[in-house]
Amino acid sequence: MNNSKESLAEQAYRLLKKDIITCKLPPGEQIAQGSLTERYKIGTTPVREALQRLSLEGFVQSIPRLGYIVTPITFSDVHEIYELRMIAEVASVRLAALRSPQNALNKLMSRSDFSYIYQDIESYKVFLGKNRDFHISIAQLSGNQRLVDLISSLLDELTRLFHLGLGIRDSAAEMHDAHTALAQAIRERNPNRAEQIVRNEIEMSQNRVLEALTKRNAPSSPGLYL
Repeated sequence: MNNSKESLAEQAYRLLKKDIITCKLPPGEQIAQGSLTERYKIGTTPVREALQRLSLEGFVQSIPRLGYIVTPITFSDVHEIYELRMIAEVASVRLAALRSPQNALNKLMSRSDFSYIYQDIESYKVFLGKNRDFHISIAQLSGNQRLVDLISSLLDELTRLFHLGLGIRDSAAEMHDAHTALAQAIRERNPNRAEQIVRNEIEMSQNRVLEALTKRNAPSSPGLYL
């Protein structure tokens, strides 16, 4: 926060977005400009500019007479984004298994070797960065740049959901093994095996997120806001 080249508005934006993505400010929480100025030790104008920017990006919503709330996540949101992720990543791993240049396959294996420490938020951040790099690397091996762009966008949107899901239970070993097995299937040029692994991985991720949302909500119909 002492970076002289970074404006106060940029600092406020970065800090606020980080807290939203990591769910330190959980979905649906009401936030007031005054509380944020105290939280980040930054003035009202930079905080207001940060909130306006985050509103345009969809991370917060302006509520008349109440200020802002962190944009809620609905059960419908989860189903839709995971449905699209399934379509995109199945195509990605199959194409990667068929098209990957041979000299890129060992590098993919090394990228699959990462994990996290349960209930360690900083560890989650590192893990999710490496997870993003791993899945985008597979998309790049597909040879389809539009598929790379789509998966990159989906993973950015999913980051908040991933943080929710990682807190449900310790799945570190399970996820590490799945990534290693996926890289191995692609290296062996086995598209059917790669598809099976990524389907299982995505389904388990979705189930963790849905479980996290369910615990945060009273019983109700799908689509309830957090």
